[in-house]
Amino acid sequence: MQSNSTFPLRYLLFCFFLSLFGNVFGQAQCDCASFSPATRIGFDKAIRAEQYDEVLLLIGQVKKENSSCCQAIASSMEAILYNAQGKATESFTSAKQAQQFLKGQYHPFASIESVRLMAIHYNKIGNTDSAAMLYFESLDMAIKEKQYNVQAKIYSNLTGVYFNQKQYGKALEFAKKSLGAAEEANDTASMAQSYANMVTAYGHNYEEAEHKPYLDSAQDIAVTALRYAKYVQQPLLIVRNYLSLEKFALLKKDFVLALQYTDSCLLLLQEKANPAPLYSVYIDRAAAFFGLKQYPQTIECLQKAGGYSKQLKNAYMSKLVNERLYEAYKANGQTALALEALEQYKGLSDSLLTKQNAEAINEMEQKYNKAQNEKKIAELAYQKRVYLLLALAGLLALIGLAFFIRQQSLKSKQKILETEQRLNRARMNPHFFFNALASLQSFALQGNDGKAMASSLSKFSHIMRETLESTYKEYVTLEQEKEFLEEYLSLQATRFPQQFSFEVLLADTIEPDETLIPSMILQPFVENSIEHGFAGIDYKGVVTIAFAKEARDLLVRITDNGKGLAAAPAVNGEHISRASQIIKDRIYLLNVKLKSRASFSIDNNADGKGVTVSIKLPLLFKKDMKEV
Repeated sequence: MQSNSTFPLRYLLFCFFLSLFGNVFGQAQCDCASFSPATRIGFDKAIRAEQYDEVLLLIGQVKKENSSCCQAIASSMEAILYNAQGKATESFTSAKQAQQFLKGQYHPFASIESVRLMAIHYNKIGNTDSAAMLYFESLDMAIKEKQYNVQAKIYSNLTGVYFNQKQYGKALEFAKKSLGAAEEANDTASMAQSYANMVTAYGHNYEEAEHKPYLDSAQDIAVTALRYAKYVQQPLLIVRNYLSLEKFALLKKDFVLALQYTDSCLLLLQEKANPAPLYSVYIDRAAAFFGLKQYPQTIECLQKAGGYSKQLKNAYMSKLVNERLYEAYKANGQTALALEALEQYKGLSDSLLTKQNAEAINEMEQKYNKAQNEKKIAELAYQKRVYLLLALAGLLALIGLAFFIRQQSLKSKQKILETEQRLNRARMNPHFFFNALASLQSFALQGNDGKAMASSLSKFSHIMRETLESTYKEYVTLEQEKEFLEEYLSLQATRFPQQFSFEVLLADTIEPDETLIPSMILQPFVENSIEHGFAGIDYKGVVTIAFAKEARDLLVRITDNGKGLAAAPAVNGEHISRASQIIKDRIYLLNVKLKSRASFSIDNNADGKGVTVSIKLPLLFKKDMKEV
């Protein structure tokens, strides 16, 4: 087990790094003209696409400018390149060089990335508390700079720290934070990485707790993760997602399918220099062979994985290889080799997976959160002083606002009253009544049909009654509205025989005797179609009124095949304006009283004949309204 005597040394190291990096925002900020936003975007794209020749070209362009700031940026770029290639020592050396070039200066790219890359190195060699401290330091800088794509990378790195310490709940928490930052940055590649981390985290949580929803979540997200990885065309990320699917196959004991996934991974990794994904493939390939009880093949794969872990100088990888080798040697009857692997595994476990390490990581997170809280407290104290200075002005503003709101309320009430009065005066065009009476008089003088005359008088009296009652009757049922419209249209057809036909349609999903509609809201547009849309046409007019239900709205469409909006602007336009004003008033009152979003539109038909009035009203029911 790791001795507690190492703690003071780590504490001193922690203090050293704090003094080195803790106050970067108080330092002078340097600049490098060669490292433009376009250069950084091109660098990130080339790294992700593994176009390392292009990466080296961009680094060379930055290095040409001999300033210390440009050299620091170039060294940080080299550190990122070496890390992508799996060259841990070279990456760490370049990151330290970047800090030396900065010489106390600060640059948003070099300062953050050099600290982050040094953290990656410390995590790989098992110095977890230093790694966590540096990750949180770089995260603090990235948050201040609002670099969401960098925040996504750091959260992803911290996910790996918690994976190594088998704190899978924390790993899942930081994987989700990584996805949130990637979405904020609209960075598809980082989103692909974050989804892959979430799959791994859910998988580990399932293995630890055997809680089936974890497995369901992992399998669901794995499909999304693979789709994102293929979209951004990142072979290493595609491999990682294939390995996730391979692990699901292992859980189902489908070892042949698991091997097929690893075969696909090896095809993608041909001639790749980075040993990290090859390590993962051979570890998982060994698990599939072990499940098939093919122990020699298992040992061969683990030995290859062990070679890659030594090449990467990654203590966690070496620990896992020795754990699996112990099981494989024992199953294959090679007792001596099994004991040797077990000794190496125990030695690594004692140094890496200690309670002290786990506590150190959590302590780093707590210190980071404490620092964030202290900053917030300082900011709040400053804000409090500002608020006190503005208190008197704010009080006066509130008094003025209250007076303004009262005035606006009175104006609003006045507007509602004026609107209601205007509507009461414009319930129906009085010319209709005079024209209808004249037609009935002419009809009576002809003396042809007493029953038809009586029917027409009945319809006329019913229309008169409905019109007068509408001044105090706010809503009617759709059944009543349909009956009113049909009587009105029928009476109009008596005035203009053989000039038009009509139909009123109700969708099957509507309950006409339970559904309500504001009274007299449709009649002005129907009147407009007959009186003006069909005037002077040489074909038979048709007017259709259709009611339909969509979600929580009642949709009404009034369509005619008349002259359209462009015809006879002096007359038709005036009546359209009158009809529009009436419905605007009605909809205004409706929206004020019900806080709804009723609306309407008037458009010429696509074939050039007639207009369509589309009205959207809230879906109202008798049981929900106090009065009908």
